[in-house]
Amino acid sequence: MKRCSTVEEYIEASPSWGSELKQLRKILRSTDLEETVKWSAPCYTFGGKNVVGMGAYKSYFGLWFFQGAQLADRDEVLINAQAGRTKAMRQWRFESKNEIDARRIKAYVEEAIGVEAEGRAIKPERNKLLVLAPEIEQALKRDAKARASFRALTPGRQREYSDYVAEAKRDETRRRRLDKILPLIRAGRGLNDKYRNC
Repeated sequence: MKRCSTVEEYIEASPSWGSELKQLRKILRSTDLEETVKWSAPCYTFGGKNVVGMGAYKSYFGLWFFQGAQLADRDEVLINAQAGRTKAMRQWRFESKNEIDARRIKAYVEEAIGVEAEGRAIKPERNKLLVLAPEIEQALKRDAKARASFRALTPGRQREYSDYVAEAKRDETRRRRLDKILPLIRAGRGLNDKYRNC
């Protein structure tokens, strides 16, 4: 999907789910949330904090709640799309327009606003021990420039690189990913820097 700077652009770039996204947007805009775009996708904030995001994918469209794990989820509609990685965020997926129940969605959104207003948040783990993927460790031993640049990166950026390589199941994929990231490391850039400050 192309990079979008407005919600309208995002909806236009998602023709399969355009009318559904417009419905979700109408619900979200009927709350106290402020509409913005982050990571090239619609994001709704309260007091400057991310509360709900909206997105469209091939087989579904949905909402993600940044502190979704804090919600009661009485209807059991929220899933952890990245189990093992994401502690707080939860996603609500829809596969058709018929699944959009404005009253129910608004109740979840209002609860999420309440969580944010109370300051309840699951914070990311800090100072977690970094265990480097063996492929990165070997590459850094052989490449002094990459090693120096890697050490200068923040622990979070180092972890992103290590996880990116380690998560690949096949050796071939790990090697390909390593080849992709070494130039970024040498340049002192993080794997996901292009998505930061969107």
